Amino acid sequence: MFEQIRNVYCVGRNYRLHAAELGNAVPDKPMLFMKPSHALVPMDGRTIGLPSGVGEIHYEAELVIHIGRSYEPGISVDELVDKMALGIDFTLRDVQTALKAKGQPWLPAKGFLQSAPIGPFRAFPGIARAGEGTFHLRKNGQMVQSGQPRGMIFDLQGIVDFCAEHYGIGPGDLIFTGTPEGVGAVADGDRLQLYWNDEPAGDILISVK
Repeated sequence: MFEQIRNVYCVGRNYRLHAAELGNAVPDKPMLFMKPSHALVPMDGRTIGLPSGVGEIHYEAELVIHIGRSYEPGISVDELVDKMALGIDFTLRDVQTALKAKGQPWLPAKGFLQSAPIGPFRAFPGIARAGEGTFHLRKNGQMVQSGQPRGMIFDLQGIVDFCAEHYGIGPGDLIFTGTPEGVGAVADGDRLQLYWNDEPAGDILISVK
């Protein structure tokens, strides 16, 4: 499923209330980090294993866009993005807090195996229609996160332009575009289900051992 995926970019603090809930300042430009492609795992009902003994593991539900062609200055998102999905940016929150205090990179907290589960791709409907959609995450049947792409601090066009200018972007790249408020911890046996509007968009069972 992921053989053609190249780079996995992630946008941090792209919803104001999420930044606030973690006590972080709102950035003045897109804040990007990366996950290895090996972090990807399908959200197809399977059980995924997450590390134990590392403190809290937080879910962060996100819209994910797939780059379908080469970037050119002035190209629109509608021309560049061919499909989208919903995914989860799992974060070892206690590990991240310790790394931030030391000024060290986030890779141990963000890039571990199976830290980027992603649901099935669907055709990208265009930036206008995507912005009007709503995605949400249910944990054990209870809604815990809900967001709309139009609520992002940096919109999809701004994200891809910034990414292309500073790091490069091309076919097969993914961008996790940021999470809304409501992040929280997962535990062994939790079921996480993603929805785009009212349509199922990913399902996993958590094993922490």
